[in-house]
Amino acid sequence: MSETDLKQQLAERFREVNGDHPMTDADDVYVSAQFVALEELCAVHGRDADAVRRLMLGQYLPLPGYLRSDGAEMVPADLFALADESGGVELLEAWFTAHWADPITGKAEWNAYLSYLSGQYVCLHSVTPAAIQRKDYLTTAISASENVDSIGFVSTPSLPYSPRPRPQDTTPSNSSSKPPISELWTMLATQHGS
Repeated sequence: MSETDLKQQLAERFREVNGDHPMTDADDVYVSAQFVALEELCAVHGRDADAVRRLMLGQYLPLPGYLRSDGAEMVPADLFALADESGGVELLEAWFTAHWADPITGKAEWNAYLSYLSGQYVCLHSVTPAAIQRKDYLTTAISASENVDSIGFVSTPSLPYSPRPRPQDTTPSNSSSKPPISELWTMLATQHGS
């Protein structure tokens, strides 16, 4: 299968999972600052981009976080870190799911990890089981306006069309005892350089 075919298949799978969201110039700038093009990352790590696309399509590695308007598959800079830490892509799923006491929860988190943008983890600087668990804890805490200062250490603002609701879209801001969540998100982004 040619690179074009694999790249097209990966783009089709990405859109199947995430929908079709054409990128604006501003989106491309944001994504390029937060992620790296798959082909560039593979070149740096001495990996074959087509082999990595096959691993993504085979559900051994997560899908790209975004598709830039030029078609570049944008992935986190540490895409290979968990596979390396686990002993290889063939061991990654078992290693990953073992971080949760409940196997059903572990499997659900694995499936969310594989689809990456489809909701859960595109906002994380580093997608590790520890960061995922911390994000879940902080998201719950944010809903109660607790520990808001900590979330900037693990997440970045998402693009407006990200399938998972952004924090400013999920927490009511009509409580007089706490500031609107959109203000908290802005403060966090400013404080932590996100």
